[in-house]
Amino acid sequence: MEVALGPKSTIDLQGTYNPFSFKDNKKLKHWSVQPEYRLWNCEKFVGSFFGFHAHYAYYNVGGIKLPMDIFSSLRNYRYQGYAVGGGFSYGYQWFLGPHWNLEAEFGFGYTYAHFDKYNCHKCGDFLGKGHKHYFGPTKIGVSIVYLIKSKK
Repeated sequence: MEVALGPKSTIDLQGTYNPFSFKDNKKLKHWSVQPEYRLWNCEKFVGSFFGFHAHYAYYNVGGIKLPMDIFSSLRNYRYQGYAVGGGFSYGYQWFLGPHWNLEAEFGFGYTYAHFDKYNCHKCGDFLGKGHKHYFGPTKIGVSIVYLIKSKK
């Protein structure tokens, strides 16, 4: 959801939620929110923009293999905790029709993750607490946008 604040500024709010466990108790449970303030170069919802975003997530993940084997320890351990951070982004919206746009966005930033670590995704033996600092992509997306215009 995105709302105009002025001729060249908007607030965007993205959220995700996955409450499901999968076969063999594989987990990618989480909920997250990511608000973003956007400054548009010409006018809102057309062309390029720069964004400043924050994010927060609560997660319970384990027993899974992610693409390119990133975070490889997720295959053998389960992690439960929260992540918080923020960053900067650049995006572009292409006009498709009176109510339709196509958007691409890339963001880079920092995330602090705090977690409890468990021995495996089924047995749940507690191994301790930990944290990680992450610098890297924090937003990557391509979206189809439907514009709801108010009548004046």
